Amino acid sequence: MIRTDALDQLPVRTAVPALERALDDHGVAVLCAPPGTGKTTLVPLVLAGLTGGGPVRRVVVAEPRRIAARAAARRMAWLLGERTGGRVGFTVRGERVVGRDTVVEVVTTGVLLQRLQRDQELAGVDVVIIDECHERHLDADTVAAFLLDVREAIRPDLRLVAASATTDAQGWARLLGDAPVVEAQGVSHPVEVVWAPPPAPVRPPHGMRVDPALLTHVAATVRRALAERDGDVLCFLPGVGEIGRVAGQLAGVAAEVLQVHGRAPAAVQDAVLAGSSDGRRVVLATSVAESSLTVPGVRVVVDSGLAREARTDHARGLSALTTVRASQAAGRQRAGRAGREAPGTVYRCWAQAEDGRLARFPSPEIKVADLAAFALQAACWGDPDASGLALLDPPPAGAMGAAREVLTAIGAVDADGRVTGRGVRMSRLGLHPRLARALLDGAAEVGGRRAAEVVALLSEEPPREYGDDLAAALRGARRGGDGYAARWRQEVRRLSSSVTDAGGGSGPVSSSVRDAAPGSGPVSAPGTGTGAGPDDGAVGLVVALAFPERVARARGEGTFLMASGTGAELRDGSALRRAPWLAVAVADRPAHAASARVRLAAVVDEDTARAAAGHLLHGGEEVHWADGDVVARRVERLGAVELSARPLKQPPPGLVREALVAGLRREGLGLLRWTRESAQLRERLAFLHRELGGPWPDVAEEALLDRTEQWLEPELSRARRRSDLARIDAGQALRRLLPWATGEAVRLDELAPERIEVPSGSRVRVEYGGAQPVLAVKLQELFGLRETPRVAGVPVLVHLLSPAGRPAAVTADLASFWRDGYRAVRAELRGRYPKHPWPEDPTTVEATRFTKARLRRE
Repeated sequence: MIRTDALDQLPVRTAVPALERALDDHGVAVLCAPPGTGKTTLVPLVLAGLTGGGPVRRVVVAEPRRIAARAAARRMAWLLGERTGGRVGFTVRGERVVGRDTVVEVVTTGVLLQRLQRDQELAGVDVVIIDECHERHLDADTVAAFLLDVREAIRPDLRLVAASATTDAQGWARLLGDAPVVEAQGVSHPVEVVWAPPPAPVRPPHGMRVDPALLTHVAATVRRALAERDGDVLCFLPGVGEIGRVAGQLAGVAAEVLQVHGRAPAAVQDAVLAGSSDGRRVVLATSVAESSLTVPGVRVVVDSGLAREARTDHARGLSALTTVRASQAAGRQRAGRAGREAPGTVYRCWAQAEDGRLARFPSPEIKVADLAAFALQAACWGDPDASGLALLDPPPAGAMGAAREVLTAIGAVDADGRVTGRGVRMSRLGLHPRLARALLDGAAEVGGRRAAEVVALLSEEPPREYGDDLAAALRGARRGGDGYAARWRQEVRRLSSSVTDAGGGSGPVSSSVRDAAPGSGPVSAPGTGTGAGPDDGAVGLVVALAFPERVARARGEGTFLMASGTGAELRDGSALRRAPWLAVAVADRPAHAASARVRLAAVVDEDTARAAAGHLLHGGEEVHWADGDVVARRVERLGAVELSARPLKQPPPGLVREALVAGLRREGLGLLRWTRESAQLRERLAFLHRELGGPWPDVAEEALLDRTEQWLEPELSRARRRSDLARIDAGQALRRLLPWATGEAVRLDELAPERIEVPSGSRVRVEYGGAQPVLAVKLQELFGLRETPRVAGVPVLVHLLSPAGRPAAVTADLASFWRDGYRAVRAELRGRYPKHPWPEDPTTVEATRFTKARLRRE
């Protein structure tokens, strides 16, 4: 029997007529309704004609999470006075509760994606509602893009509603072709905000880590809320680990402590959503409780201010969830949970001054996540680069390029990005493409059941208490009686069935693995020293198939080098530290850390690593500059991991020349033989190039290194090692750059002479190494010279020296010096050097190199 009284109390009812008109007129609409108004439960029932007397239509509601899909279906069935599986049903991964009379089906966006790939028409479906679209999950964005394609190409009659819990709906309205925005007013109960920052500073989150001091403060704030306010408490935390730690600190509180997250058993989730009249409750939840769900009895929210978002390091091939500060929009959503049924309170575990610095909205997943699954969906849809899809944010080019590389390596797409038959099979497994590849190809090597067991471990990371050794975790899951083990067994059954239906694998796994593991027999990983059992080799193989660029070779002290080139470290005490090779399943790289931290891995041997990562295997002759000389080797590598190397006796001359040039770039032209004359020639040429430009060559280091073929040949091509470079006369080589063709080369000594003859008859060297040519000469040798000497039209800088060769004065204007500066210098030096001539007018006497006595004798 329909619960009319409950339906009539839902505030969204007033907006339903406008929504129906918008769909009749445009076929698309954006529905904005605050949490608790009934947009998730009443609207689908009305559009399906199950209430209100309209025509019966088949409605599909897409929710971002399994817990929300199940809860929404059960709530709608309850409103109709039925059980799920009647006129309202749901389908999530691994669970389908529908019947022949089902009219409203609630599915996850992932399930809807699979359905669209199999049946683009969505035959029999009249309306699709994408709920909580403001959360910007990648699957929801993709579903919307595909549905818009369907409406435009083959199903213009298909009605589409984007439902949002916020008023920021204009982007979705534009995306849907200027769709009408229908707003529903909620019955808003006031929510008091209590700012409750930690008493002492806490470290900001990084990676998956949360400062334990903050969690202690959150637990204390929950206790405070229980003491100061009535009603149940809903506490938001970033992840399962933090929920468990806070739950441990709430032991002994006068309330039932419940944990709600995506991994929680369905019975626990149902109990939380059903409410309780037996005492107070504290519900510790992740962001799954932000929207779509109403938790009865909640009057208080305690918000840690943290959330988990996907992040991908494309350069290192590492993808992981990371802890971030929750956005302002998330904060509003969380606070709203306290006012769903009555006035409430939110305790925010940060300072009010920090609130304005938070991001306004969560990061769209398409901008930060691994896009391999999205790229495969787009390729299966017929748009490999996603350029034709209607998306609120285009996928980043770098992320799409990395995704294309992954898909090409596992055989899901061809060189042009078009999906292969193998890629289609992968897309239908409901797994990330990497795991799909591991399931298909692993099944052919170790058997479908065993491959499914390992992939199920990889698709939902085991709890920390299972350890970091995946083979040990597999044994723990098999005998475990906890919630994780139950979910794992359910997923194993689904995957075992899926791989049978998909027909197994035909991927690029080499015969060496097949020889090691014929049929479904175990692959061994001997000699690891880690207590390897019959499953260890199979686990390692499947992990390596999923993450071939993460096969890693030991470097000692618990450190490894992955084929991707990223270093990796195991925790102290890990049983995997003695393994010569690992296949790393989960790793993260803390901020400012040089290496990634291995959180889950399996032992492999070199043969398995070679087979699984065969596309990274390459060998050849390597000639390069290392440790100050040319190193020539024949090397075999698995990505960045060097497998073998032996000296190369006759390296190709071209590669040797490249190595020598690299050495010159790294260590400088000082590797050549530079005499004093060679160095001065380079300085003279640099001076002429600076003052006169062409045709005089640029002899700066970078310019010379760019023109080695013009001045260092044929000597450079004859060289084989560092010592050969040291025999090349740099000055002789430089003369090849002189402008011989124009005839200007013969003017070198005229324009930039090595020496200048001064009035005494001495030929004095000119130094060209500075900004101005320098002539250092004894003062008496310039007597009679009225003007400063010039080279290439530039006056030299004259360093006037005492008879002992010590600096006495510097001038670029000799005439001015004789007139104004000489008198002071003469007064200072004549007493110190009385044997030398010091005429009053130096411009009228003969220059000399000698003393007065010597002059008289001559």
